[in-house]
Amino acid sequence: MRIELGFSEDVAIVRLSGKFLAGSDGPFLRQKVNDLIEAGSRKLILDFAEVPYIDSTGLGFLAGSHKTAQGAGVSVILASLNEHVRKVLDSVQLSQFFVIAESEAEALAKFKEAVQPADDTRPAAARPAKTRKRPPATNA
Repeated sequence: MRIELGFSEDVAIVRLSGKFLAGSDGPFLRQKVNDLIEAGSRKLILDFAEVPYIDSTGLGFLAGSHKTAQGAGVSVILASLNEHVRKVLDSVQLSQFFVIAESEAEALAKFKEAVQPADDTRPAAARPAKTRKRPPATNA
């Protein structure tokens, strides 16, 4: 298993490649995710584009990453899952705990959509103050 770390604005991207098998992959990847979270990352994409196979070690990594991220208030999106990886996640009902995107680009778009406020749905405290004109004073 190889890992490439990248960033797009405030999103950390972990690009995985190779078979995700028992051995040192799980603990090593778990530590990388923990390091990113401790460094302040709050948005994380795990890109599986180059992962043809996943076993219980990979499932353990995903379950542990979900728990760690959730506890730290970090959003995680899984991207580019092939049919085998998706079937494995579905079979153990793990996919329901993640947002899943077809590609890294789609995952980035999902993060951008999540932070774009609609026209004036911001809380009143976040809106610019409106100034009112005072009516002219009248002498009574």
